[in-house]
Amino acid sequence: MIVNDQVYALSAVSEHLRKKSCSIEGSGGSMLDVLDHWSENLPRLQAAAAALANGQPDTLARSGTAPDAVRFHAPIPQPRQIFCSGANYRRHVVQIIMAQATDSTRNLNASERQAYGEKIMEERARNGTPFFFVKAQSTVTGPLDPIVLPKNAEQPDWELELAVVMGRQAHRVSRQVALEYVAGYTIANDITNRDKLYRKPGDMREMGMDWVASKCSASYLPLGPYLVPATEVGDPQALQITLKLNGEVKQDDNTSDMIFGVARLIEDLSHKVTLQPGDVICTGSPSGNGVHYARFLRPGDVVESTITGLGSQRNPCMAEVE
Repeated sequence: MIVNDQVYALSAVSEHLRKKSCSIEGSGGSMLDVLDHWSENLPRLQAAAAALANGQPDTLARSGTAPDAVRFHAPIPQPRQIFCSGANYRRHVVQIIMAQATDSTRNLNASERQAYGEKIMEERARNGTPFFFVKAQSTVTGPLDPIVLPKNAEQPDWELELAVVMGRQAHRVSRQVALEYVAGYTIANDITNRDKLYRKPGDMREMGMDWVASKCSASYLPLGPYLVPATEVGDPQALQITLKLNGEVKQDDNTSDMIFGVARLIEDLSHKVTLQPGDVICTGSPSGNGVHYARFLRPGDVVESTITGLGSQRNPCMAEVE
């Protein structure tokens, strides 16, 4: 727990609460254990945070540690499930349509491709449904850890995203109540090998996109630094997303540009699978990916990512070493 720029171990906070006949369930284990009891734990955490903010109790308040004295790992280092929503920002998808020629766009000029893409997005928002894929648990890395670029990847790309962390089991929930199932939000970067998205012609290309080869390399999901409770975030559709590559802004957009908002994503996904506490849902990436600039990640690059109220990541890129 971080209060007033001081870090407190949940186990210590829980021990203080225990003396008042309550405690933080699961605080001796992992964040998944804490999230398994989120409805009971949240008000206790809020009460403890309020007390610490006022310097009470003195013995616990004095035990705080400065953030720069600790190492930040992913707040959910081993999510039970990781789901990603693809093609969920209007401007992003239009950019991809403009950058990647298909049978439908091959003979169109730039302005015609843009108009074609915008028309598709309008139709999808009216009558379409969210598109999901699964990302491997082993992709998760810390918010300050290196992104390791595989030797055989020629086009590793950044995709900064708002990540939803579930706080309750969700099965067939409606969008009207979907946000009640959210524990909090964090930052995710869904790194993607663009050159691995499609298999080569003649090698089962008809099976569609290769999500394992393109999305599941180790370190390809920097997560964190914090799990910020939903009660502290407010409207998830009003957050600014900014990514810098070597100090230069590449992505700078707002979650309001999502085709399907967080509540709709949870509704649709929970009708397909049963969501569990601690599951992570990556909600799609805005415009400004490397494919747009024809500039992909290289060893020595530094990726800095921020989302309103959720902190920031800083991930250096390094080449894979055997």
